[in-house]
Amino acid sequence: MSTISLNATNAQTLINQGFQGSSTNPSGIRLNRRGRLARTFVVLSLAVVMASLFGLQAGANTSEPVNATNSYTEVSYIEVTAAPGDTLWSLATRMAEGGDVRALVDEIATVNSLATAELQAGQKVRIPLQ
Repeated sequence: MSTISLNATNAQTLINQGFQGSSTNPSGIRLNRRGRLARTFVVLSLAVVMASLFGLQAGANTSEPVNATNSYTEVSYIEVTAAPGDTLWSLATRMAEGGDVRALVDEIATVNSLATAELQAGQKVRIPLQ
């Protein structure tokens, strides 16, 4: 019987012989931690820009009008400048013309994104016409 023994350096040399011609970093430049972080930041920022561009394109062909209700009918608005002491309730009472004042107050608050019924003098308020 014959035995073959290889020492560690010869085994490592045999394994690495196939990889001597190829290199993963042909320029020989090695990035430190700051360089790797900067490269990662640039790649991520480009990905965010690309995703936002695709997101803008995704909603570009919507045909729904901006001032539409659930039944897809156009709603007309008038814009009123609030006088001192005006509230949503006082404006809705003037505009309701015998209709439901509470529903109109709710609509005005929703359309104008108002949290309270109090208005500032000179504030512009959009009121839907019924």
